[in-house]
Parts: sequence; structure tokens; C-alpha cells
Amino acid sequence: MEISALTRSVVRSNHAIIAPDGYINSNVPGWTGCTVNVIINEQMGARLCQTLVTLRSEGRLEGRTEAAQIFFYVVEGQCKVTVAGAARSLAAGQYVYVPVGQEYRFENPTEGTQLLTFHKTYEPLAGHAAPALLFGERDLSKAPVYMNDEALRIQELLPNELGFDMAVNIFTYSTGGHLPMVETHIMEHGLLYLQGQAIYMLDQHWYPVKKGDSIWMAPYCQQWATAMGQEDSVYIYYKNVNRFPTVM
Repeated sequence: MEISALTRSVVRSNHAIIAPDGYINSNVPGWTGCTVNVIINEQMGARLCQTLVTLRSEGRLEGRTEAAQIFFYVVEGQCKVTVAGAARSLAAGQYVYVPVGQEYRFENPTEGTQLLTFHKTYEPLAGHAAPALLFGERDLSKAPVYMNDEALRIQELLPNELGFDMAVNIFTYSTGGHLPMVETHIMEHGLLYLQGQAIYMLDQHWYPVKKGDSIWMAPYCQQWATAMGQEDSVYIYYKNVNRFPTVM
């Protein structure tokens, strides 16, 4: 018999490990026929929202982006998406970036289709147009080597342009791959493990993580990771970028 008081999830003031064993479902207006798990949001001190949505065959997501832009990534399954009159069929590994002020609709999913979302309030930048609707897909051939280490590859899913104030990347660690330093920086992260296992160090705390786990890292949370096991360790992650580093 499992002991129900055991979990790998940890929530601290500047980081969190959220494992699926502790999920409690939420209701989001306009998102029906689905299970919504809010993984990260401002209630924990974050400045982003990250959700995981599991759709039944009759599931439907419908809404309009207002202050916040939304990045949708298909983790499993497939569905039809319509944004600003543009309709596409999205399958696992594909994504759509929905800018502010746009209506969106996801429908006709296969049973169990799973969507990851990242939400961020958009910060306009004088002299630069707000980003437009963007579709794309995961492609390891578009993931260059990171810091001259063949075991590390990063694919940038959004253009590195000043109009964007958020980035979403996929980081692949081959067996033995690890970050070359302990990172300490202003960017905030939200991430989901898509494949494999790893050891993640957050502010001198060490955590085993695996496919399905999510991590939140506040600004200046020290971070380091190494792949573990016999397959690649892969996660998709958000960070805030391209804006002045203070509101003063």
C-alpha cells in the first residue's frame, strides 16, 4: 500500500518541483471537456502561468487573449486549432503562439490530447510591433550545440526579436550532459520535462526529476542540471526576455 503522505513535490519561496501525483483539477471558463492543472501562477510568487490541459474527445478550449499572450504546445495527441481565422491541425511536438487581442479555439482532439500552456502579461516596447501569430514544431535539426558541448542542444521556438518579451526553448541533454556552470540570473523559468530523467540543483537543494515533472525557478534562483539514465533528458521551458531589468 502506498503511503499517501509521500511526494517528490516541493514548494519553496523561490523554486518549486511539481510532480503529477499532487495535481488537483481547476476549472477555466471556456475550457470544457478537459482536465486543467494549474502548475505555476502568481499565487506562488511567479510572474507567469503554466498549465497542463488533458482533453477528452469532446474537449474544447475557447477564449480570447487580453493582457496576456499564450504559448500552446502539444505534448501528446492532436487537435484542430483556429486563431484569428487561421486553422491548423496540431500534433505532438507542434505549437502555436497566440499574441494579445486574439480569439482562439481548440477542438476535435483525440482522446487524451495534452496541451502545455505558458501565459505572460505582454509588455509593449516603444518602436517595436507586438508579435504576430506563430505556428511551429519541435525539430532537433534546428537545435544547435550549446556552449560547445555536443551533449547539450537548445531549440528556440520563438524568434529572438525585441518585440517578444518571452522565450520558449527545448533543451536536450544527451547521456552525461550537464550545465557547464551554476546559473544565477534575472530570468524566471517555468518548465516541463518531456522525456527522460535528471538531477536538478536549485539553490543548493538537489532533486531527482523525470518526464511529467514541472519546475518553477524565480529570478536569481541558482540552478544546475545533469541528465540521468539511458535516454536523453529533455524539457521545454519559458523565460522572460528583452525588457528593461527594473521598473524604477
